[in-house]
Amino acid sequence: MITDKELQELASQLKCPSGIKGVEVAELMHETNITMTLHAIDRLKLLDNDSILELGHGNCAHLSYVLQQKQNLTYRGLEVSELMNKEAKRINRQFVDRQQAAFLLYDGLNIPFTDSYFDRVFTVNTIYFWTDPKFLISELYRVIKPKGMLNITFGQQCCMEQQPLTQYGFTLYNNEKIEQLIDTTPFKIVGSETQTETVKSKTGDGLVDRKFTTFMLEK
Repeated sequence: MITDKELQELASQLKCPSGIKGVEVAELMHETNITMTLHAIDRLKLLDNDSILELGHGNCAHLSYVLQQKQNLTYRGLEVSELMNKEAKRINRQFVDRQQAAFLLYDGLNIPFTDSYFDRVFTVNTIYFWTDPKFLISELYRVIKPKGMLNITFGQQCCMEQQPLTQYGFTLYNNEKIEQLIDTTPFKIVGSETQTETVKSKTGDGLVDRKFTTFMLEK
């Protein structure tokens, strides 16, 4: 039986992986989140020559999938975790060397790019940890080009709250809460899609059903 202390430590690692345990957690996140990640990518409506930003990429073992979608894509990834920044660079060295991809650290609030820089932006399972959601989503709006897209993919509150670890540092969302947040920005909701899957529990004690949604926003 996992203890409260172990749940808190796991929740902290999911927010910002670090140390040897962080590498293991990152591999688990990639495995359990891959369906959500591909869901977000597939709905970006990528075009040749698009510039892409991902917020909270983890170990970014999915980068090859992103770059094979269209011709001459460029990718930038932002992380608050120094470990994930290093892991992503290690795993994707070939793309970094070709200057198709770059990974940067940021403070979780300020996006270190100029206005109207990206054609497409996506983020998966990060919104629970945003310390100032209104500010961060306004920053994302700033760096997206006119008619550019932002995809936000998240686990629905009804399923997430059944996992004990989400009581430690998670802010959970449903469609209504996401829409309220988006209403604080000029973004236009152009679609949302929900899917249910069965995945391995983050605590390793069996399988759980997870309902997740991708909101597709246009500038």
